Amino acid sequence: MAQYLLTVAAAKRLIGRALASHPAIRAALSSATMVIIAGTTNGYAAEEILKDLGQGDEFSRKRFFRGILLPPGRTDETGRLPDEGGFPGDVVIVRGVWQKGKTIFDVADSLREGDVILKGANALDPARKQAAVLIGHPHGGTTIAALQAAAGRRVRLILPVGLEKRIPGDLMELAARTNAPEESGYRLLPLPGEVFTEIDAIRLLTGAEAEVIAAGGVDSAEGAVLLALHGSEEQLAKAEELLKEVSREISQSDAIA
Repeated sequence: MAQYLLTVAAAKRLIGRALASHPAIRAALSSATMVIIAGTTNGYAAEEILKDLGQGDEFSRKRFFRGILLPPGRTDETGRLPDEGGFPGDVVIVRGVWQKGKTIFDVADSLREGDVILKGANALDPARKQAAVLIGHPHGGTTIAALQAAAGRRVRLILPVGLEKRIPGDLMELAARTNAPEESGYRLLPLPGEVFTEIDAIRLLTGAEAEVIAAGGVDSAEGAVLLALHGSEEQLAKAEELLKEVSREISQSDAIA
């Protein structure tokens, strides 16, 4: 066994690195359409994928999100940033070419089997391998666009989500209570798709297995997870090299600045 602490930022970098090697994503990049819906974890995925395509120079994770949770005092009374300008659009890649300025809404109706959508999540039930998204838009926003393609036309939906978002309880039951007519605030929508966490990233890139044995910390380690890794000497050596590399990622603030 080997133990490693992953901060939230390092975990996002790890997930992004692994998604760039995901077989379904590699296939879509060569002959189909890939949509990376804006989000903080997906920003790392877009960065890694576009870099591999040789098209990363013009991509920035700055403002690559639509909704975001921030500490009290950082938003107005509606939960919005004082300045929400500068949104760059989602990342839409058609047969390996980035279609700059496009969003999921521009291509959702044309997506077909073989295409892939990446959509981040806000809640994770790791035991059931389920994830859910907070809904603020009255028509469901990008979540409904992705869901129509996935459920209606068998587009592959991958849900990158960090282990810091794990919650207790059944997501379907939580959604039923949160979405009740008499409630207020965000709604919650569980999504069918391939949940992809740090554990899946480590397995894909190194072959090692990982489990959470502790969590939390201070001084930029808030939300961190302590992972125990199991595997062969070769797998653990590969994992050590990988995790030391991604651990250099210590902040996500450049996405908000």
